[in-house]
Amino acid sequence: MQPYKVLILDDDETVCQSLRYLFVKQGWEVQALTNPLNAVPFIENNPADLILLDLNFRVGTDGKEGLTLLQQIKDYFPAVPVILFTAWGSMQLAIDGMKLGAADFLTKPWNNEHLVAAVRTQIQLTDKNEKNHRLTTHSSLDAIIGTSESIQTIKEWIVKVAPTDATVLITGESGTGKELVAKAVHDLSARKDHSFVSVNLGAVPEGLFESELFGHKKGAFTSAASDRDGRFKLAEKGTLFLDEIGDLALSSQVKLLRVLQEKVYEPLGGSKPFKTDVRIISATHKDLADMVVRATFREDLFYRINLLHIHLPSLSERQTDIPLLVNHFIDQINDSGNKRVKVEDHALEWLSKQRYPGNIRQLKNCVERTVLLSSKDKLGIKDFKPHLEAKLFNSAKFPKVGEVTLDEMEIKLITNALEFYSGNITDASRALGITRSSLYRRIDKYNIKYDA
Repeated sequence: MQPYKVLILDDDETVCQSLRYLFVKQGWEVQALTNPLNAVPFIENNPADLILLDLNFRVGTDGKEGLTLLQQIKDYFPAVPVILFTAWGSMQLAIDGMKLGAADFLTKPWNNEHLVAAVRTQIQLTDKNEKNHRLTTHSSLDAIIGTSESIQTIKEWIVKVAPTDATVLITGESGTGKELVAKAVHDLSARKDHSFVSVNLGAVPEGLFESELFGHKKGAFTSAASDRDGRFKLAEKGTLFLDEIGDLALSSQVKLLRVLQEKVYEPLGGSKPFKTDVRIISATHKDLADMVVRATFREDLFYRINLLHIHLPSLSERQTDIPLLVNHFIDQINDSGNKRVKVEDHALEWLSKQRYPGNIRQLKNCVERTVLLSSKDKLGIKDFKPHLEAKLFNSAKFPKVGEVTLDEMEIKLITNALEFYSGNITDASRALGITRSSLYRRIDKYNIKYDA
């Protein structure tokens, strides 16, 4: 494999020397240029795999010189990744740079390990080797249902970024399949033989954050009756998926950032630090960049988790995929049940035109409820409509007095689920969205008879 070729554009000779020493230790070829006016002709004669560009040369500290040069470089060499590099970093500079085509934005003074990882990742992402760019057939990719352009782009992105070890931030509305994408990245990575561990940070109380992520020792707090491994330990050598990271309290953000920077954590109540080797994939439905501006999310943590970013489209932005998704959910139900259900073509067309604020999660719930509450083998618009249009607090949607009670509705739903899944409590409870114990309580409450 040929060594990476890195070009440093910085007017500070000391910085250039330090970076040259750092990169040469990696076995890379390094060149440095301190005069921005010579950049374009220099690159023409000395092709680089990546350019590290200082935003501020001798004129000022507003970054305008660097942004102007970035524009020129991207005009002449659009395929070469450029990492912006400055001691005068700001969120607005980062945004402006990304709009002009920058691949990443780092601040001085730099962390050697982080800088090397950022450079290596961006070069790997633009590697012309076909094996890094070919869309391969893989079960995790197959689980991402859709043929729309946006979904195909996401699958190609997964194939490109999975072999790297870079942090990934996945954004998108709730119910768009962020964990599915995270799992696919893990399954196509070198860490695939190790654990994929998921934690919903929005569901972790602030006081339990350290215990949940880093573990605790017996006696660390009142209810700590024994030692407990945290999520970092469980994900060792694998991938840790931090879902809803935008819900993390500022105090917890500091603790997470420290571990990501130092790659060392200490269980609550312990005295021995542990090194950690995990890949971090984060997800949120919130606008983290806006949260940084409003000082509700740390800027340094934002850059740390956002080395690579993917935004998932809402279901309304990929309506052509809805029939495929509906038939996929139907196939799943048919495979685990004792009857074969189909959806009429006009119903698929109607479903494709509806709004789904809850995205794929809402569509899946609608399909499963329709199947469970219907005795038909072929489902039409009238079968789906009540489950898609019903709103909890819209009294006009509730059955009129004397038509059906809530208890009767629940009995019918449970009875149909048990019948459909041949008495399998696990499958029925999963389809109903409740736990096995909750289902058993309802069966006992209503004295429902079923064949186990």
